This record gives sequence, C-alpha cells and structure tokens, in this order.
Amino acid sequence: MKIGIIGSGVGGLSIAIRLASKGHSVTVFEKNHYPGGKLSQIQSNGFRFDAGPSLFTLPNLLEDVLRLSPDYDNKFKYKKLDTVCKYFYNQSEPINAFSNINDFAAECERKTNTKAFQIIKYLKTAEELYLQTSNVFIFNSFHKWKNFLTEPYKKVAKHLHKMDFFNSLHHRNKKSFSDPRIVQIFDRFATYNGSNPYKAPATLKIISHLEHNIGAYFPEKGMNSITEALVSAASKLNVSFLFNHQVNEIITDVKNKRVVGVRSNGESFLFDALVCDADVGHLYRDLMPKGFKSHYSLKQPKSTSALIFYWGIQGTYPDLDVHNILFSENYKLEFDHLFHLKTLPADPTIYIFISSKMVASDAPLNCENWFVMMNAPENVGQDWEFLIKQAKQEILRKINSVLKIDLSDKILCEHINDPRSIEKNTHSVNGALYGPASNNLMSAFWRHPNFSNRFKNLFFVGGSVHPGGGIPLALASAKIVDDEFNSAIL
Repeated sequence: MKIGIIGSGVGGLSIAIRLASKGHSVTVFEKNHYPGGKLSQIQSNGFRFDAGPSLFTLPNLLEDVLRLSPDYDNKFKYKKLDTVCKYFYNQSEPINAFSNINDFAAECERKTNTKAFQIIKYLKTAEELYLQTSNVFIFNSFHKWKNFLTEPYKKVAKHLHKMDFFNSLHHRNKKSFSDPRIVQIFDRFATYNGSNPYKAPATLKIISHLEHNIGAYFPEKGMNSITEALVSAASKLNVSFLFNHQVNEIITDVKNKRVVGVRSNGESFLFDALVCDADVGHLYRDLMPKGFKSHYSLKQPKSTSALIFYWGIQGTYPDLDVHNILFSENYKLEFDHLFHLKTLPADPTIYIFISSKMVASDAPLNCENWFVMMNAPENVGQDWEFLIKQAKQEILRKINSVLKIDLSDKILCEHINDPRSIEKNTHSVNGALYGPASNNLMSAFWRHPNFSNRFKNLFFVGGSVHPGGGIPLALASAKIVDDEFNSAIL
C-alpha cells in the first residue's frame, strides 16, 4: 500500500518505520526543512540546544521501533540519570530526586517532615496503578468497543475504585504528604501533559512511576539524537521524506468514506491511507474540506504552552544538575494565571535543563547551554513582547535570589520560543503543546482516537490524540495505529 504521513514528529517517524517494515510504501510530508517536530535542535555560537522535549523515559518503547530497521546495530546509546531532578525552593535547601528510590526517600525524610516510607508507599501505589491501567489507557485504543471485552479492560472495570478518577492530583498528594514541598514535587507531574494539578484527576500519579520507579534516562548524544535515530531507521526502510512540503489539504472521497491523498506545494499526491502526526485541531480547522466537522469535540480547554529561553552561558555551575526546578511560592496561583487569567504568573516555576552536563560538546569550554522554561498559557492574543520582557526580568531575578547566580553579564547568546513561534513551527493550535488539557474526569474519553470515524483509512498519532503528549505516549500512539491498521482498512 501507498501510505502518506503528515508530520515527522516522534509519532510520525515511528509509524513510518512500523508500516514500512511491513512492506508498505511510505512518504512523510514535513513542512519544515528538518525532521522531529518539537523534538529538534538549535545551534548557535558553538552551543547546541535540544529545542523541545528534554526528558526521556520508557526507552524500551523507542528500542522496539528502532529494532524494526533491517540492520539495527544497537548504536543508539543512553544512560540512566543518577539524579532525576534537583528541586529548589525560595527559603529551604534543595531536594535531590535521586534515581534510587530509597535514596530519594531518605533525602525527603532528611530535609522535610515526610517519612521515607511515605514516599516509597506512594510510588508503590503509582506502580500498581500503572500496571493495572497501562494496557487500557496507554498501549491500546480506548475507543474500540471490542477492546472492552478483553481481559485487561475487564480487570480495570473491577478495580475502578483504585483509579482515583474522582480526586484531583493535588487533593491526593495533599492527603498523602503533609509537607507542601513534597506535595509540590508530585503535583508537578500534571504539567507533563500540560494540565492543572488542582483539576486533573489523581490517576496522573502514574507519571511519577515512569520517572522514579522505572527511571529517567539521557541519550548519549542528546535528545535530538532520538529524532536522528528514527530518521536513520526510516531511511533504511526506504521511507521517503518530503521536507519543505506543507500539506494544504486532505483530498477526500466522501461517498466511499475514504481519504485519497493530499495537496502540497501545488501538487496532488494520492495514497491508499493517511496518518496524521500534526495537531488534530489543525487538521480539522485547516486541512479538511469546508464544512467538515469532527465527531469529537475540539473545543476542549487547551493544555499549557511554554516560554523558553535558550541561553549560552559563560561559566560552569556545579550546584546545578541536568534537570532543575525552581518552584514558585504559590503553585495554585500560578495555575490560576495559566488557565483562567491566560497570562504569565508574577512568580513562575522555572525549569532549567543543561544537556552539556552530559554532552560536553553541547557548549564551548567553560560554558553551559541553559534551556530555561516556564509554563505559559495558550496564545489567545496576549501582548507577548511585553510578557516576555517581564518574564525574563523575573527569571533572572529568581535565579539570582535562589541559586545565587548573577547572569546579567553571562548570557553569550539567546534564542526565544513562545506560544506564537511554537504554533508557527509545529502547527500546535494556539501553541498548546499537548492539545487538550486533562483537567477533568472525562479528559481521557474526549481525547481524539487514533482513527477516524468518518474515513476508514485515516489515522492519527502524536501528542494531540490518544494516549497523550510526551515521547513515550507518542511512541505508544504509533503502536496503536500499527495494531489497528490492517483490520481497519481491509
């Protein structure tokens, strides 16, 4: 079969490999001159920055895809981080989230009023929840009625009371821990899919299992090497790439309930099936025929976006790790700003990712590459130039106050990514990084499925559809489409 894929993000590259390995002829359309979507890179003044996702979990999912290459040689290397993240607070000493659970628990007991056994117990329940639900909510279609007759689904149905759907993540964490610093650490996992911990269901605590029980990893050559490895594997399977080819329209045969191709750069390309790795909201708004409406609501509240400063920094800073968080004083107020006021908080939580701690060549000698990010609301027409200027001043002030590092004359180069540029570069509607937010009980049910109810040969992968955003879930979406592909179109 001839298959067209719209977008070369992690989901698009993965499904290209999976389908090409089964003998299909696969063509990938990418509007940019480079692959990877959000998982790309920036190079400037001797510094290299991973532009988007910076956390690597469940590496076995990536290896499963790379092994489909005919001459897979296991050259993709990665290592487990000794410290998952280092957490900083305004008025107390930092907490190291060591990859060894017992060491992390001991660290929490040593620096807070939380007992080690409470940390271990919480992570054990997160593991149990993951084992009970992953086959249902992550690795299979949640929108096929036949799946509800299988054993994993029946098992989940028998233990719905353990899913913690009816509590918010914050409520569950506050009941589990008395120390607000520990509550804040585990509340943060809602942001991994751009959600509000005060609204998102406590089921999201399974994310802490991925990071703490299984582990956080780092590719030997940086995050962009994930994209490079996927592109290499796809090329060896004769996948064709058309860069600088923005898809402008999907050609449909409404009578026969099929899509038949795409239009790009003034040409028509015909296919037997299509897979969309672009934001599903963009597809329905911009690519489908006029008057077409999706069966699924695309008016759900959007996830957060991001404001990112890529700074080439003079000097090295041993007190910082690869992943660092500087927490805000009032976490709830921060999310009120993001989701209700649609503006940046005055006191933001700041994430600092420094890949040169692991890959020395990512920065010149005696320098570091700082990826400095704060959560931002979706773009609804805010005065971003003013907000960015204001945010930069606050970030520099907070880094100086909390870390005792004055960057006023240390920034050698700067690049900025904000909700407007995120939307422009990735077609994420309003710059929302993860499509819809998971801020209510029904979020999982309303997330768009991996197939079309209208056209039997149209499929969807990537962070805006089931099972959600982030590298592991994008890889999982490709596996779901691969499993459903033949039975759906024959």
